[in-house]
Amino acid sequence: MNPANPFLVFCGSDSLYMAQEICDYLHYPMGQMNVTHFADGEFAVSFEESIRGADVFLVQSTFPPADNLMELLLMIDAAKRASAKTINAVIPYFGWARQDRKDKPRVSIGAKLVADMLSKAGIDRLITMDLHADQIQGFFDVPVDHMYASKIFIPYIESLELDDIVMTAPDVGGSKRASAYAKYLNVPLVLCQKTRSRANVVDEIKIIGDVAGKNVIIIDDIVDTAGTICTAANAMMEAGAKSVRALCSHCVMSADAPTKVDNSQLEEIVFTNTIPYHNPLPCKKLKQLSVAKMFAETIYRVYSNESISTQYLIK
Repeated sequence: MNPANPFLVFCGSDSLYMAQEICDYLHYPMGQMNVTHFADGEFAVSFEESIRGADVFLVQSTFPPADNLMELLLMIDAAKRASAKTINAVIPYFGWARQDRKDKPRVSIGAKLVADMLSKAGIDRLITMDLHADQIQGFFDVPVDHMYASKIFIPYIESLELDDIVMTAPDVGGSKRASAYAKYLNVPLVLCQKTRSRANVVDEIKIIGDVAGKNVIIIDDIVDTAGTICTAANAMMEAGAKSVRALCSHCVMSADAPTKVDNSQLEEIVFTNTIPYHNPLPCKKLKQLSVAKMFAETIYRVYSNESISTQYLIK
């Protein structure tokens, strides 16, 4: 371990963009790590420098494919076997978070399984952002630092200088998050009631509240197929809204989601960069804001045992 570097930051294959930006903010070089791929699809992880006695931070979002999660687990195991002092998993996007409960008989709780695997692998702490359900923090027996995208979304909303703002969520499940924004900005809250016939298919959205002549801002955590967010935006405009835009934490944007967004009534859809935009289809209305500075500041404060509460505007 380089004595000039009191802690070390490493990254997985698909989170290099985020880890590099974090290291730039920290003014630290990124740790050297190698991932070797074999012909049968297996891969092996090795640290290319000593981490004995070091506080290591492993940056890796666990979005699809599942290789990202497996790579992180191998990184954790390698760090434990290399005698790292502490192992801190930095997971900007926590995959499988939507599987946080049994919503029908005989199903797994994927979020708990992933939490158990990370804990068993050997993490001492988790740093993540906007979990789909806050209670997932309780699935871990190690400290969880749960960041909120409101730290960058609130200033972005204020920079728009919009009048007659109304906050909303695309479904009742996200109403708590939207309510926090509404309270902080001192603006009205409108709710949406969503009905589904099956997963990823939205049948109807009913608006509870008045949006006529208002600039509506939809707050959500994950946009996957974009069916819900686009249906909600179109319903808002049909109800007389002046404009509709969406601010969402995690840019999953799978399948034909970009086309749906571009063909919808959304003015724009703004994400953080916890997930890189990897859909081959372009999306003219999409914008991403970096959260690397937030994670860099949190990593430093965790290492130096400082409070991270000032990182939050709202929760």
